[in-house]
Amino acid sequence: MKTPTLICSEAFSIFLHKHCPVVAERFSPTPWCWGGRLQTLVFAFFKSRPPVTYRNELIRTGDGGQISLDWVDNEASAAYPESSTRPTVLILPGITGNSQQPYVLHAVSQASRRGYRCVVFNNRGAAGEELLTPVTYCAANTSDLECVVQHVRGLYPKARVLGAGVSMGGMLLLNYLARKRRESGMVAGLTISVPFDAQASSVSMEEPLNWLLFNKVLAMGLCRTVRKHRKILEKVVDVDYVLKSQTIREFDERFTIVQFGYKSCTEYYRDASPGKKLPSTAVPILCLNAADDPFSPQRAFPLTIIQSLPNVALLLTAHGGHIAFLDGLFPRGETYMDRLFGQFIQAVFDHPEDLNQACGINEEPMS
Repeated sequence: MKTPTLICSEAFSIFLHKHCPVVAERFSPTPWCWGGRLQTLVFAFFKSRPPVTYRNELIRTGDGGQISLDWVDNEASAAYPESSTRPTVLILPGITGNSQQPYVLHAVSQASRRGYRCVVFNNRGAAGEELLTPVTYCAANTSDLECVVQHVRGLYPKARVLGAGVSMGGMLLLNYLARKRRESGMVAGLTISVPFDAQASSVSMEEPLNWLLFNKVLAMGLCRTVRKHRKILEKVVDVDYVLKSQTIREFDERFTIVQFGYKSCTEYYRDASPGKKLPSTAVPILCLNAADDPFSPQRAFPLTIIQSLPNVALLLTAHGGHIAFLDGLFPRGETYMDRLFGQFIQAVFDHPEDLNQACGINEEPMS
């Protein structure tokens, strides 16, 4: 049992301790589920799924593609009865995830009970919708996210938007925030189990046990998406060759870099890695990571960079695995990760001036 380490400026730390008391709690992993790999596996197979009813919307992109958005409008919100000003939480799932993942459902539950609107950005082809163009997604390409943010802001221009990204969704969010700077259209960002360095993540995931437990399974999930959309994707890639991929790196070599014009995986992973881009971000950001995360090795955490920034905080737990952070004897319900999610989004929306002052932001970010 140990209090998580909070790495950030003193002012940001004071804000978080005041408005997110969970950061000062001792995190005690589930006693029979201590290690990072076991935490990750138990979460994947046993986490509960809160009931959520979505309203689906398909939006078109500039290249003729379409993106599936799943909304929880929360029209019964007592805290924010006026739809036009109801704060919005935009959720970005992981590499093979969508709005039905348990961690997304719990995040939506946390946000909804506080009166906020939620919208889940499902990557192209990942949520059952038809792939209209031979283009999917990757961690470095933020054009679809930009399209989604513009759409959400266009519908509710008076509503504040917070971006929350999980794993690869966190990479995408941080890359977007770094690219757009003060024109991101968001008031803050939250990431969970984000890989800061894609190359280091790939090396860690190719360790024999990690390959067997996680890497191979994720590669199979990516291949399933390609197989499902085979007819249109075979126009641009050798689908049979892609489907033989046994690792994420092999999939990226045979599919991702071909799709997005990279010369090599090394080039793609460098572009996809958000760690060194954090100095370009211009909104408050909180990152939750575990030191024993097999997907995001601790050696690659950009600690020196984060320590130098007024607007970025890293909350680091000794245990917790990847998108898990299970505590309590029977960790099917709300966990440490879920409590932090709920408290931080409420802190952002309830105390915007205090947060901006703590992070050295003098005015509202531009839309």
